[in-house]
Amino acid sequence: MTITDSARFAQFLIFGGSGDLARRKLVPAVVRLARAGLLDAGVQVIGVGRRPMSDDAFREELRAALPADLGDAFEGIARDVHYRSADVGDLRSLQKLGAEVDALVDRREFGRLCYLALRPGLFATAIALLRAAGIVHRHDHEGAGYRRVVIEKPFGHDLASARALNDALHRELDEHQVLRIDHYLGKETVQNLLGLRFHNAIFEPVWNRHHVELVQITVAETIGVEKGRAEYYDGTGALRDVVQNHMLQVLALVAMEPPASLAADVVRNQKVEVLKALRAVDREDAALYSVRARYGPGTSGAERLAGYLDEDGVAPDSATETYVALRAEVDNWRWRGVPFLLRHGKRLPRRFTEVQVQFRMPPIQLFNQPRGMSAAAYHRAIRDGALCQIRPNVLKIGIQPEETIGLSFGVKRPGPEMTMAPAALAFDYREYFGIEPPDAYERLLLDAMNGDATLFLRADEIEACWEYCDSILSAWRVPGAVPLREYAAGTWGPPEADRLFQGCEGGWTRG
Repeated sequence: MTITDSARFAQFLIFGGSGDLARRKLVPAVVRLARAGLLDAGVQVIGVGRRPMSDDAFREELRAALPADLGDAFEGIARDVHYRSADVGDLRSLQKLGAEVDALVDRREFGRLCYLALRPGLFATAIALLRAAGIVHRHDHEGAGYRRVVIEKPFGHDLASARALNDALHRELDEHQVLRIDHYLGKETVQNLLGLRFHNAIFEPVWNRHHVELVQITVAETIGVEKGRAEYYDGTGALRDVVQNHMLQVLALVAMEPPASLAADVVRNQKVEVLKALRAVDREDAALYSVRARYGPGTSGAERLAGYLDEDGVAPDSATETYVALRAEVDNWRWRGVPFLLRHGKRLPRRFTEVQVQFRMPPIQLFNQPRGMSAAAYHRAIRDGALCQIRPNVLKIGIQPEETIGLSFGVKRPGPEMTMAPAALAFDYREYFGIEPPDAYERLLLDAMNGDATLFLRADEIEACWEYCDSILSAWRVPGAVPLREYAAGTWGPPEADRLFQGCEGGWTRG
């Protein structure tokens, strides 16, 4: 079908259009946006892949993969769903593709969003050839005739490769045309970190080193590297795969200064300042403040789980970590001295992603003094670490699978004695609003079409993340500096990670 209406019409090209990401995430996200009336200007979806396929065959593949509740909504846009065969590494093939996708619209102005669901090694070449073929072009303005490119992670494998890729992209396109996507930033609870912090006046006065004892960020997974993921993962590892992008982005949102506005670059400027303030890790720091490990054989209920070295596709001499725990420091005025404890692992007992902001204890402990212990002895025991008390005030922000916010506090237990017990306030997105939170890709694709780059990563943001992670990787490469430990699959990781908590600070959350 040829589209002739609306200058705000979007043409959405998915390179890697016959792949899993397109079927499971991208096309369903577009269908939901259309069903919600958020694409009333019209959208044309064009899958691009190397293997030949007709439009009808492509539509049938998508229908088979879509959730049942999206069937009717898909039929509403099905006539605007197409497939074209092309090779992103061949200029002539892309020139032919350019002529074909231009023919699907008239010559009036329309927006074009190119999503590169490709192997990372193809990004630079693909964008250079897309520009040479005229499918995208450099422009210094945003409007109905935009040309933008969305790039999936991983964006480089270290600081040098990330810089080289940024340089290659900037030779072809302006920075505002390049949208580096991290699907975590599209999750409702991650976005709500901004609203929670800057809309509620009760948090800002205590959101600093004077009142916050530590911050925990956990990304726990029950899966290993089954289903063919080992080929990618064994050359990547936990630090590169999750910490460098997802976890540092969440850290930046937790720690950033209040922005003057919600304009994309104003928000991103504040995030970059946090990332640049992360203290680099040297060899001595790495031994004290980082733990790396991989899972060995274990069990989950009655199921026996293979160890990492026994997974298909893993090299027998692999030194890749599947677990990492870090004690990070943000060296700025607000956070100096407050540890940010980051933990990510595979084959753990539960799947969850959570932020915990743990507030300091009151300066004098008046309650829960053990019977028979004098006040002086009680305070000496607390001071010396011989007696640890549960921190009464912890703000928990659940990101997945449950999207929740909880605040714990102490209340007096009924009875004649002044004994405090823990209580909590809780908020659940699904329960409160009565709907499922939208999939992250819905928000991100809509923002990409609207030109809102707030939730996408800027070049200097990517490089700041890699600079911190490179310092850790460099220290790990020193023989014997940080040993690669092992934990049984189905457990919470190596016990050595507990030492990242000092004194009575606490312990790792278990969701």
